[in-house]
Amino acid sequence: MQNNNQNIKSEVRKTKEAILNQNAKVIWFTGLSGAGKTTISVLLEQKLLKQGFICNVIDGDIIRHKLNKDLGFSENDRLENIRRIAEISKMFLETGVITINAFVSPTEKIRNVAKEIIGENDFLEIFINSSIEVCENRDVKGLYKKAREGKISDFTGITSPYENPKNPFLEVRTDILSIEQSVEIIIKNILPLIKKD
Repeated sequence: MQNNNQNIKSEVRKTKEAILNQNAKVIWFTGLSGAGKTTISVLLEQKLLKQGFICNVIDGDIIRHKLNKDLGFSENDRLENIRRIAEISKMFLETGVITINAFVSPTEKIRNVAKEIIGENDFLEIFINSSIEVCENRDVKGLYKKAREGKISDFTGITSPYENPKNPFLEVRTDILSIEQSVEIIIKNILPLIKKD
């Protein structure tokens, strides 16, 4: 019965993708706070929409203040935050929508939870890599400063670790490239996967 339901879901997804004329994927941006994940997400969505792709951005800051405002930043809460996001992303995926996620998601364990829920073939992990010095210089909210002063605990990169992805789909160095250049590289790499033959 479960296999039958999965087959039906798979066929329904294919039908939706055919209507939308695209292959749905979950684009998962990971990186330090201030690396450029949100800015890249917004610009990527705009550029994909202009090319006729239906996509949706799920941003960490918005999710934290609305859907997951009951969660803190302990390891268990971070894991639950990502688990919920992955489940939402999978729902978008099953409707044929390309989902762009911008989350620090600091550890391999956390990112693997998301990958397992979404499915390895649909999970495009993109490492938005920037040095911590550049991230601190871009920090308009002053979060790094507060973390260094001990006013914020469990802050990734300062009092909580960030594990670089071991084998991401793509790595983009935003401390070297402009946002525009970064987005162009991402589009070039994802286009063959999201475009219908």
